[in-house]
Amino acid sequence: MFSVLGVAVGAAYHVVSAYIQVLAPVTGSLATVAAIIAFTMTVRLLLLPLSLSAARGQASQARLLPQVADLQKRYAGHPDRLRIELSALYQRENVSALAGCLPALLQLPFFSVMYRLFLDRTVNGGPNGLLSHRLLGAPLGSHWLTGAGPLSAQGAVFLGLLGLIAAVAWVSARAARHAAAGGAAQSAAVGRLTRVLPYVTIVIAAVVPLAAGIYLLTTTAWTTAERALLRRRIMPSGALDAGPAGPVLA
Repeated sequence: MFSVLGVAVGAAYHVVSAYIQVLAPVTGSLATVAAIIAFTMTVRLLLLPLSLSAARGQASQARLLPQVADLQKRYAGHPDRLRIELSALYQRENVSALAGCLPALLQLPFFSVMYRLFLDRTVNGGPNGLLSHRLLGAPLGSHWLTGAGPLSAQGAVFLGLLGLIAAVAWVSARAARHAAAGGAAQSAAVGRLTRVLPYVTIVIAAVVPLAAGIYLLTTTAWTTAERALLRRRIMPSGALDAGPAGPVLA
């Protein structure tokens, strides 16, 4: 499995390198950063059909939540009868109990490849050249808490990145609160987890290389915008926030 992942990471490395060559005449010294952003957005765009399928599956499940809750209350002391009634409900409504899960799981290998590409210092047995480039003087392979230090000029670049990620996390958490206030059918614990998880991305970005942090900023911003669009177009109120939506790392 790891060899397959390595081959995929190597292929992605060549694609990002090609992006750099194309973007260099326009973006100059920011070509690598622009390539990371463009590549991440390209992959997320290609995965959009899976996101739409997952959203539709979640919408179908959300539509049945009141009936599921009623059955759980009615047959609380009869687990075997509850399973039968739930199965009949899903079959009658032509909805899978796992609707939305498979499309989401199919996206995980793509996220793993992108994250490893911007994290690993070697690719196909050689140095990861992407991490040798810089953003405003800060190497893309550097870490916030090491090297020049968090309060240096390099640290200021990380602080700017972390600030942008925090802003995206705030927007995502705020959208989750509004969805819950609008009638999302979810437990209080899940609701709290949904609103807290976006901020975990800040902690992760503080300990990974700068290149991985740029990827995290791009993919979480995309996820937040995608959820907002799907919430308006497909999902009933709060359905997209029926489960936690944390950082996409793998």
